[in-house]
Amino acid sequence: MRKTMTLDVQTIRKDFPILSREVNGHRLVYLDNAATSQKPQAVIDCIVDYYSRYNANIHRGVHSLSQEATDAYESARKKIRDHFNIKHSEEVILTSGTTHGINLVAHGFGTLLSQGDEVLVSAMEHHSNIVPWQMLCERTGAQLKVIPMNEEGVLILSEYDKLLSERTKLVFVNHISNALGTINPIATIIEKAHDRGAAVLVDGAQACSHIRPDLQALDVDFYVTSAHKMCGPTGVGMLYGKRSWLEQLPPYQGGGEMIKEVSFEKTTYADLPHKFEAGTPNICGGIAFGAAIDYLQEIGFEAIEAYEQELLEYATEQLLQIEGLKIYGTGKDKTSVVSFNIEGIHPYDIGTIVDKLGIAVRTGHHCAQPIMDFYKIPGTVRASFAFYNTKEEVDQLVAAVKKAKMMLA
Repeated sequence: MRKTMTLDVQTIRKDFPILSREVNGHRLVYLDNAATSQKPQAVIDCIVDYYSRYNANIHRGVHSLSQEATDAYESARKKIRDHFNIKHSEEVILTSGTTHGINLVAHGFGTLLSQGDEVLVSAMEHHSNIVPWQMLCERTGAQLKVIPMNEEGVLILSEYDKLLSERTKLVFVNHISNALGTINPIATIIEKAHDRGAAVLVDGAQACSHIRPDLQALDVDFYVTSAHKMCGPTGVGMLYGKRSWLEQLPPYQGGGEMIKEVSFEKTTYADLPHKFEAGTPNICGGIAFGAAIDYLQEIGFEAIEAYEQELLEYATEQLLQIEGLKIYGTGKDKTSVVSFNIEGIHPYDIGTIVDKLGIAVRTGHHCAQPIMDFYKIPGTVRASFAFYNTKEEVDQLVAAVKKAKMMLA
């Protein structure tokens, strides 16, 4: 049933224990999936199983527990490779999350950039895809330039064309905006950058719970994401890098595991992927990341994408019936995120009232303050939907927002 285009949402909801709890005397309505997704029982059981049966350090032990843990961890790496259609397992670097992956690449490019080089970021980036590049430019003398967006929350590709030059060395863009839900045309962005000889890093943290990127087809140089946005645990993620690039970059951290030989005179580094995986990793997290991928694949991404699009359209239609409500991010290509404000009411106040009714939404600038500055607003209320949400929950959100408006007007 789960592999068809129709989801049995009520059955799926039973896989998520947290959805049965109450908050402030109301059944939880969880609409903060862009911040983190909830975890199905299969992933929770995987975590318990690891710590209950074969907890051990990996790669370095000859005893049975260590070998079992190593096999499970490396099996998860292969699941990630296959899920994203990555050519080589050694191109999958397991990280602590998207931010770690971005910083790893930014650190490495510190040896490859010089004064006069240029790097481009989009106007709709999360802070974690802005700050590391600012720090990189400060270290190297390279210049940071911004690809602008329009009022609909869509990147202006004609301006991107003008910014690209022979000086452009790197382009950084998110696959999907966490604040607006805009799906960026990354295939086009990558192709145009490559025509100028520039490398591209795509922040896929918001994309990978909604769609299944094919990284070989995209021909992207680097792609980063986090497990916790994909029904997996926090504290683990993936950096994909083309092998040719990863071999050029220096290690981000020094320590155990990432070395081949060490003496007091010289250290030689291990081969990929271990060159970038210093220290004891989040073993359980990596294994559970694989379990989360198994779970999502069982449901099917075509079905997930179609159902979430239906939720987005329904929520947009219902919310716009509230007088004075404005949605930010109105481009044609969107995923299931609705950011909105009501005229004259601070988003924090709306979020506080709907929480009292058991509804979890996010308020603020969503770590995307330049977007809020562009719209000249302090922040938004963000409702973000997953495949385990329902239209009935959308109705509850709309009723709660109406009540908040009545109380705060």
